[in-house]
Amino acid sequence: MRNNNKQASSRASLEHCRSATVHRAGKCVCALCAAGAFGLTVPASADEGGVSLWLPGQFGSLAAVPTTPGWELGAFYYHGSVSAGGDRSFPISGKIAAGVDGRANMIFLAPTYTFAEPVLSGQAGVSVAWAFGRMSATADVSITGPLGRSLSASETDSIFGGSDLYPMGTLKWNSGKNNWMLYLMGDIPTGAYRLGRLANVGINHGAIDGGGGYTYLDQEKGHEFSIVAGITYNFENNDTHYQNGVDSHIDWGMSQFLSESSLIGLVGYYFYQLTGDSGSGATLGDFKSRVGGIGPQAGYFFPFAGQKAFVGVKAYWEFDAVHRPEGWNFWLELAIPLGGPPK
Repeated sequence: MRNNNKQASSRASLEHCRSATVHRAGKCVCALCAAGAFGLTVPASADEGGVSLWLPGQFGSLAAVPTTPGWELGAFYYHGSVSAGGDRSFPISGKIAAGVDGRANMIFLAPTYTFAEPVLSGQAGVSVAWAFGRMSATADVSITGPLGRSLSASETDSIFGGSDLYPMGTLKWNSGKNNWMLYLMGDIPTGAYRLGRLANVGINHGAIDGGGGYTYLDQEKGHEFSIVAGITYNFENNDTHYQNGVDSHIDWGMSQFLSESSLIGLVGYYFYQLTGDSGSGATLGDFKSRVGGIGPQAGYFFPFAGQKAFVGVKAYWEFDAVHRPEGWNFWLELAIPLGGPPK
């Protein structure tokens, strides 16, 4: 960590997401360059179930550190596994479901461009993230039948498809060991969605998310800590007449560089819904949700086309879930610079 030129090269290779994440995206995600912003409909719990555009965990270590100008491709594999007991019900795509059990296996892609010219004395970047993969869900579903009678049955559903589009803009500043960031991201509802389906990849409504973050990076000692907080506003799902409330979220990561190329540490998140759900489809009331997650991370920088690329892994185990299935998720991240070293 004492060779400033090499450390600067490693640091310059980082552009941290939104995913993502994706769901998430996905997310970014520990030191994932460029994996921008990603939202994800958590398997077996559609957006009406308390899960919004934001995929918890998509920001993490080195989130606010400025990066090398030019193009970069962020990508990551996301596996999520969630479940909830039969005594917990969720509004999903126009149905009421209990005993939810779901899986997600998604690949997130996020091409990112970082501008060389300063903007407001900081470094600006833009990205668009998209994901594809498979969702599966099983639940006990209740629907209203003839003469207003309630009918219940076990249902299993799966889908392979593409997600919504997640554009994102960032602005970052650096002063010695201190780094700051502002971001703004959105959801363009283009993903695979069908009313009445348990497993959907898209969330079928627009959303806007914005916030800011901070990274402390001591290059001499190899210490790093990052935290990012944001707020999400969700528009109404016109097919179900359901509008999620305003959501808040905090992602954090801490790491220790073992060398100029490798790091280990911890990551975590907390998602908390600030206002209740609304609309004629919100038959279970305000349905405010929350969930936390924590787990390990590790990463490695390697030479690629005269610059530094990154590969990393992290995992979260969830806790304190309310009005939301609970489980665990795993991320395998890759960030590749496109083109030669900058002049």
